[in-house]
Amino acid sequence: VQLQASGGGLVQDGDSLRLSCAISGRTGSHYIMGWFRQGPGKEREFVAGISRSGGVTEYADSVKGRFTISRDNRKDTVYLQMSSLKPEDAAVYYCAASLNFLATVSHEYHYWGQGTLVTVSS
Repeated sequence: VQLQASGGGLVQDGDSLRLSCAISGRTGSHYIMGWFRQGPGKEREFVAGISRSGGVTEYADSVKGRFTISRDNRKDTVYLQMSSLKPEDAAVYYCAASLNFLATVSHEYHYWGQGTLVTVSS
């Protein structure tokens, strides 16, 4: 399976942005999907995850109420809608796929996209 993240860019403090992750090579609904991010000098951290059907979601405390993960299995695409962006949200955002369960740790994810850069200016 291949994952292609897109949608990153430069925004201002308080703006919104939507990231997309296109899944190819196998039907997207086979996978539990997650978004992770890695800021400058920081370790990669979990942002949000979504079950195969989209019925269950999980968020990091730092983004709850501001970010929404969703998926469209007809389009084999997962989205991350980000609102009220803060400078501390600036990072490379990665989408990842898991065959097991909705996990918040990176080692449970088997496939990774290349990342898309989000920059937030204050």
